[in-house]
Amino acid sequence: MKPMKSLCGILILPLVLVTAVMLSPDCSAQVRQYGVRVINRYPHDVTSYTQGLFIADGQMYESTGTYGGSTFRKVDIVTGKALRRLDFSRKYFVEGSVALGDSLYIMTWTSRVAFIYDLNTLEYIATRSYPRQGWGLTTDGESLIASDGSSRLYFLDRNLNVTGTVNVRLHGKPLNYLNELEYIDGRIWANVYMTNMIVIISPDSGNVEAVVDCTGLLPQEMKKPDTDVLNGIAYDDRTGKIYLTGKNWPLLFEVELQEK
Repeated sequence: MKPMKSLCGILILPLVLVTAVMLSPDCSAQVRQYGVRVINRYPHDVTSYTQGLFIADGQMYESTGTYGGSTFRKVDIVTGKALRRLDFSRKYFVEGSVALGDSLYIMTWTSRVAFIYDLNTLEYIATRSYPRQGWGLTTDGESLIASDGSSRLYFLDRNLNVTGTVNVRLHGKPLNYLNELEYIDGRIWANVYMTNMIVIISPDSGNVEAVVDCTGLLPQEMKKPDTDVLNGIAYDDRTGKIYLTGKNWPLLFEVELQEK
């Protein structure tokens, strides 16, 4: 998707609607409400327009977007520095990424292709056609799970063929602008673009079971003119730690949920 400033005029109305649904007293009993508590803070490269964030075998990886600034990085969590980096042609706007087995999958926004690399060596394997916009990407260990900015999530095989879909609903209403994804304990977590909200989704029904309000996660005094929206969820299944960041944010946060 495009940087926030170029889409503000389009997305203000959906943001208002999402906020209204979150605050609706009639729905509060149906969907659990959480905030976040910060456990640790780590440096994050402010040039990273974060599109994908994940951890495999304890190692953090990040894909970043924009035309001319799209990269894939093997990241040191403690320092925020890239241990290895792939730079993409300026014709590509890179989006979500994830590892499934030893294969690394990297989506593009509107180029209708995805790239496959060897995760261990970062050597190129193949380019696959992909007939829709690429936004977020995660895996349940068997299938790839992708978003396209709509309320629909796609389950894909390793060749990016669709094997199933699910329509995501919050309080019975379609929830659009699903962005970066992460699979945690049998549920799909999704950033909702242009909001401070993360939703936790049942992969079977598509129903939003919980909402995580991340308002104020990045202190106001740390925001600059190019600081963009919350985007980036990573889960370390070895430690149970959850990490959040945003586009051009100076910090990566280790957090835990606090029920409201």
